[in-house]
Amino acid sequence: MQKRTVANIIAAESIDMGGTKVKQALPTVRVEQISPFLLLHHFGPTKVEAGIDPLGVGPHPHRGFEPVTFLYQGGLHHKDSRGNEGLLQGGDVQWMTAGMGIIHSEMASKEFLQQGGTMEGIQLWVNLPKQNKMVQPRYQDIKSDAIPTIKEHGSQVRVVVGNYNEIKGPVQTYTPLLALQISLETEGYLEIPIPKNYNAFAYILDGAAKLNENWSYEKETLLHFKNDGEGITLRGIEKSEILLLAGLPIDEPIAQWGPYVMNTQTEILEAMRDYQMGKMGVYIN
Repeated sequence: MQKRTVANIIAAESIDMGGTKVKQALPTVRVEQISPFLLLHHFGPTKVEAGIDPLGVGPHPHRGFEPVTFLYQGGLHHKDSRGNEGLLQGGDVQWMTAGMGIIHSEMASKEFLQQGGTMEGIQLWVNLPKQNKMVQPRYQDIKSDAIPTIKEHGSQVRVVVGNYNEIKGPVQTYTPLLALQISLETEGYLEIPIPKNYNAFAYILDGAAKLNENWSYEKETLLHFKNDGEGITLRGIEKSEILLLAGLPIDEPIAQWGPYVMNTQTEILEAMRDYQMGKMGVYIN
């Protein structure tokens, strides 16, 4: 297998999101997007006592893309303006399609608030192609035990999206994607094929790993790969958690303002108007 080389090494930067500290690995000044992926925030691990919500994101709108939550530890309660409601626990994944528009909130679950504990997760924004930007919103709440897991060579791979070793992930997407949650033991080894026409990166949440039996990288680092090979290898320097993401790029113009991702500035203004007029996050035929 011809191995991909590294295009960019990005250290996640701590930023304040309305009182909540997150580590932002994407976008950066140097790398605005890795199409179709627009944003990656790593929140936590934050240990809190009972009664404290370390995340607490109140109602806010989205349009034109898919906000995704990989919850590694803790408990989240989501609600939206269409009456959808759900609970996420550690290991669960929420793949939300904002589409034509949704207003939702993400707060610590009642159980987490009662008991306290550690909250940690990844918030990912995945772009939608023009033809799907105004689809009806949907949720895919994927419970941990519904995610197929492969164990080999001191590694564990949870297949969330796409195909890996002839195992298919449960999430349905509008464009071809691959999302793997990887756990490596010390000296655990993994060879990961990636379609040559996919953009790809790996984010190290915790630990340290060696890429392609060459350079080693530590936690809170995003490795953006060149499209010059058929895959990568990873070896655990210590016990590590890694999220690998890859996808077919969307070759279309992007216009973005805050929580809206469209193709033109006119569409952004329409989104702002619809939100102000109460037309976002409700059923419209």
